[in-house]
Amino acid sequence: MQPSPEQSPHHAYPDHWEADVVLRDGGTARIRPITTDDAERLVSFYEQVSDESKYYRFFAPYPRLSDRDVHRFTHHDYVDRVGLAATVGGEFIATVRYDRIDDRGMPASTPADEAEVAFLVQDAHQGRGVASTLLEHIAAVARERGIRRFAAEVLPANTKMIKVFRDAGYTQQRSFEEGSVHLTLDLEPTAESLAVQRAREQRAEARSVQRLLAPRSVAVIGTGRTPGGVGRTVLRNLLGAGFTGRAYAVNSAFAADQGTIDGVPAHRCVGEIGEPVDLAVVAVPAERVPEAVADCGEHGVQGLVVLSAGYAEWGAEGRERQRELVRQARSYGMRIIGPNAFGLINNAEAVRLNASLAPEPPARGRIGLFTQSGAIGIALLSGLYRRGAGLSTFISAGNRADISGNDFLQYWYEDPDTDVALLYLESLGNPRKFTRLARRTAAVKPVVVVKGARHSGSTPPGHAVPVSRIPDATVSALMRQAGVIRVDTVTEMVDAGLLLADQPLPAGPRVAILGNSESLGLLTYDACLTEGLRPRPPRDLTTAATPQDFRDALTEALADEGCDAVVVTAIPWVGENGEAESGDGEVLATALHAAAAAGPAKPVAVVHVEIGGLAEALAVATSTVAVPRPPARPSADAPTTGPGPAHTAPTPGNSTPTAATGDDAPPTTATATGTRSGRIPAYPAAERAVRALAEAVRYAQWRRQAAVPGKVPEFLDDTIDEPGAAGLIDALLGPDPDPRGRALTHDEARELLGRYGVTVRPTLPAPDPEAAVAAAARLGYPVALKTTAPHLRHRADLGGVRLDLANESALRRAYGELTDLLGKPAELQPVVQAMAPRGVDTVVRATIDPAAGAVLSFGLAGAPSELLGDTAHRLVPATDRDAAELIRSIRAAPVLFGWRGAAPVDTAALEELLLRVSRLVDDHPEVVSIALEPVVVATHGLTVLGASLRLSPPPARTDLGPRRLPNY
Repeated sequence: MQPSPEQSPHHAYPDHWEADVVLRDGGTARIRPITTDDAERLVSFYEQVSDESKYYRFFAPYPRLSDRDVHRFTHHDYVDRVGLAATVGGEFIATVRYDRIDDRGMPASTPADEAEVAFLVQDAHQGRGVASTLLEHIAAVARERGIRRFAAEVLPANTKMIKVFRDAGYTQQRSFEEGSVHLTLDLEPTAESLAVQRAREQRAEARSVQRLLAPRSVAVIGTGRTPGGVGRTVLRNLLGAGFTGRAYAVNSAFAADQGTIDGVPAHRCVGEIGEPVDLAVVAVPAERVPEAVADCGEHGVQGLVVLSAGYAEWGAEGRERQRELVRQARSYGMRIIGPNAFGLINNAEAVRLNASLAPEPPARGRIGLFTQSGAIGIALLSGLYRRGAGLSTFISAGNRADISGNDFLQYWYEDPDTDVALLYLESLGNPRKFTRLARRTAAVKPVVVVKGARHSGSTPPGHAVPVSRIPDATVSALMRQAGVIRVDTVTEMVDAGLLLADQPLPAGPRVAILGNSESLGLLTYDACLTEGLRPRPPRDLTTAATPQDFRDALTEALADEGCDAVVVTAIPWVGENGEAESGDGEVLATALHAAAAAGPAKPVAVVHVEIGGLAEALAVATSTVAVPRPPARPSADAPTTGPGPAHTAPTPGNSTPTAATGDDAPPTTATATGTRSGRIPAYPAAERAVRALAEAVRYAQWRRQAAVPGKVPEFLDDTIDEPGAAGLIDALLGPDPDPRGRALTHDEARELLGRYGVTVRPTLPAPDPEAAVAAAARLGYPVALKTTAPHLRHRADLGGVRLDLANESALRRAYGELTDLLGKPAELQPVVQAMAPRGVDTVVRATIDPAAGAVLSFGLAGAPSELLGDTAHRLVPATDRDAAELIRSIRAAPVLFGWRGAAPVDTAALEELLLRVSRLVDDHPEVVSIALEPVVVATHGLTVLGASLRLSPPPARTDLGPRRLPNY
């Protein structure tokens, strides 16, 4: 809402303060600045507030607002006086206001940095977290306007408001003065305030999803009179699943006395139902959706599943229709799945909801499935159904204009019915938030992701997301850092999901292989080696093996302390008449079930070839057994890519989440036992079984390491001049910085890096041979002569670099050869630099991606990183563990550690350099890119020979601001 011209003659209406938010109960509200046009809304709002709340606000009976009050509370300058309102359906439900004050508590103007703040929340909306959310937003506004502290006077009896301030996590002081509590809040964000904010975000977003998944009543809007059609199909599926709540059929074409459809009451609109409706499934043409949404919003519907197509997937006109749909639904406090969705399923026994187009949903199970594509959703449901897998919940979000995979990660994090989260994503609306949420969720249960549209170079139709410049390989590396199991296909996702849902996590990579086919055993052995596992030689039971032989062999393998997992291979066995028998799959399954249930909690997978009924029999849950599991310590031949200590990795399903106390704080684990569902996953190929097992091994190792997070060494603080760097950056950007930023000169880059303890070897310009000789005399021989022209930078293969020039004659000769070969000195921009000790050339980079945030990268200089893409990535800020893993996770890492008898280089110095670069980028968001190349790492120490930096006005950090829903 734009203000009248009289609103503020000096300050424009701050539309960037507008935000949609999710409240504690899962409903939404809109926060926006109060304008002069809000006088009637303010008066109406105040009339609905109880006398007690008014007394708490004004410390005296205050039955109505005077004209002067209304004018004062609706006229703001957006600097010294600011008012925000939370609205639902366009009407105020709460307000907050600050007035800048001086040290005597009197109205003040800039540069005073304190303001008095006051809230008023409509009684009907108290307890929804409105005041806490408004505090986050008004604090962000105040910081933007140079205010550093809030002061508030609260009556002692107003315990709710005192609690809002106390629980905010800001540094605060309290005193009792003249009958009221005086509170002072320091508005600088703290680790505690950020943790509080994110914990509230998790609870609110999880609740908003829970309201959709567990409705007490559902209305299907667009139900036809005759069988067939989308609406009628959804109603049939809803009733067929045994929905435990009330169902209604809605169609504006129904007669007033329509009666029932498929046995449920039929109405022309939601308003005629006469009872509360929690969820509405909208299956009408796009042009009729606004009418349906308004009908739902005006009658208290909590959420929508919009199956209708014709939105952003249809181009510019559809995108605008989609934005209007989201705005309209949120204005009523509703959240949306869709549009262009396939629906949602909740298999919980107390709900039994199938509000989707899926006629045969999988049975109840422990897997949560989210997909953005309806077609992929159909394929996944079909595949899971065929393999006997069970789902807890299923969501096909279509264009995911509102609710996204991030929201369902928030829900699954604490959902006791979900042990594994599977997500098919074609775009990441908020990659930075996704990585944070995925890391927290992965600490307690596996998260398996397939990322579609990886190489298309464009966003799928209908998905409005921030543009990311980082390549897919970097996205994959960052997901792995967050503990996400990223696979390439939906088949691999199902394969991994089945193993993780039904089997305990492996304690290490040691694999026993047994079966009745030597050839199939060898294929499994080779697959294990390919995936980095440590297989034992296969145990051949011969084709004469009986089910009892399999049971005995599996029992023995599980009892072996040198074994972390078992792969059973099976082919049809030969009967007495010499023909292959494949019909005894149930007998073999029974034997394997018995051995697995009685043995230690180690994962078991079966590879089978044409054994009738085996896969189906293995997929039957015989029982759920909790069995003690050994400590998940790395075995003697476990991978050692990370420094994490031995730690028990809890099995999926054995975690008891609690409210988060920090960004990555995992829920406490209640027990260290493994859970068997009784199901054993079966695979038609050895490679598929082994790949799923390898993902489980890598995930278990990540979880052990994540239990003891890395840290940034404290010694860096003594050698870092953060204030000096900040002052230098301000000076380099200037008072009116170019929004496109600017590249630093070599000397400017050296000075800024030097503030963070990074020394760049100096270079001296050599515009002619005499200058080159003078530079060499100053630096000392031997020297290097190289061009700095952009098209020749770091191109030794083109002759633009001459090394080990030991004296003046060698330097003059090299200078002449360089200019004869490549051109005039003015074009080449040659420089002279002292030679560095011999070592391995590496490259260290840091970039700011608008979607993913700051990324730290490492690789060997030249062909390994540029041609082969052998580069490792971690999100900033990096810890000591991240730095160690960066160095060790590239394929060419052996070169750094003494490959083929060479002396190992100083990796400790390299890790320190990575940490310093990470700190610089994290401390100063104006540093949008850094490239150190080459960094020559010797046996002792390292030398940075080249550095390029780029500064730009800092991008907005939405992940650090107040909670808000994305604007699509």
